[in-house]
Amino acid sequence: MTSAPAPEIYVCITCRRVGEPETEPCPGALLAAAIERAASGTEVRVRRLRCLANCARGPSAAMRCNGSWTYIFGGLDEENAQALINGARLLATAADGILPWRGRPEILKRGLIARVPPLDFNETDA
Repeated sequence: MTSAPAPEIYVCITCRRVGEPETEPCPGALLAAAIERAASGTEVRVRRLRCLANCARGPSAAMRCNGSWTYIFGGLDEENAQALINGARLLATAADGILPWRGRPEILKRGLIARVPPLDFNETDA
């Protein structure tokens, strides 16, 4: 029996909200730490990175799972850590690689910036 691929969450550690003063640690780094704590004991992998180029709507995170679409979210904070874990786990169980609307945490509905198709995507239903 093969297990489902582990979902991954990429977190911008340099993110801050527009107009926020520069503080250390950055809100993005605080978000990353909160997501790492929430992911502890789960199959979800958390990856820190320096920029998701979503500065106007930061803090930002992206989620993907092998073969799935990639989802980018903005306007996040530490309180959204568990919602991101829940969303990543939901994405990992989606047979079509698309994060279902039903059951998606609210912040992952209103904070969606973009979804990007998998590299091997071929639009055949157009």
